[in-house]
Amino acid sequence: MSELIDFERLNSIKEQLKAEFNDPKKPFKWLCFESFFCPEAAERILAAYPDVTKGSWDGTTYINQKNKYALTSFEDPLLQQVFAELNSERLLSIISEITKIDDLKPDAKLFGGGLHQSLKGAFLDVHVDFNYHPETKQHRRLNILIYMNKDWTQDYNGFLELWDLPTSQQLAYIAPDFNRCVIFETNEVSFHGHPKPLNTPPHISRKSIAAYYYTDTRPAHEIAGEHNTVYVNTEGLGGNLKNIKSGMKAFLERVNKKG
Repeated sequence: MSELIDFERLNSIKEQLKAEFNDPKKPFKWLCFESFFCPEAAERILAAYPDVTKGSWDGTTYINQKNKYALTSFEDPLLQQVFAELNSERLLSIISEITKIDDLKPDAKLFGGGLHQSLKGAFLDVHVDFNYHPETKQHRRLNILIYMNKDWTQDYNGFLELWDLPTSQQLAYIAPDFNRCVIFETNEVSFHGHPKPLNTPPHISRKSIAAYYYTDTRPAHEIAGEHNTVYVNTEGLGGNLKNIKSGMKAFLERVNKKG
């Protein structure tokens, strides 16, 4: 089976990506580039993307997250190959060169990762991620996201926001465009999310592919006590009202589940 990731192109722009990622002016390190998958492969992956009504999608609502679905088990060999390549030694070696983070480890169980799909009204508040793998207790170091949305417009919202919280500065507002890849480090200051509720037509969802990478150790100045996802409100009063509504929905989901 032919490769899905465009390794040839990735190697050709490796030095450019290394410079972008390691820009010393950034409060945390990140990069964004186009055409992660080979063009024909990207089309096949999008065609294989299952609807949220098919398979074991997890669409649990939380106070800070609504209408977001995740899938981590796949019957389709093509989708299996996507994550096999994302977790491959070949890709991790290239990403290590770009990020200067050695000995990266993949997560075969895709905790928090996998296929993601968000429907109208969905949001994910700005946050920093859980910092240790729940089973191996390895340090979470990098997120890789590949977006799979064609003809995305600004009116739809759903843009990835990167934040420097100490200065209340938004660092980036990234459209989730088709075959676009974002890689960023995960630490105690790498705040990110898409907090504005999706304003998409009912038949359009926000699709992304996510994998996370770990190391056995990390620099001493980055080590913090183990914590789950830590959310912040960047939306003011509107964010508080949004969270009250999603909290009520989450409560009703759990009551109905018990019933």
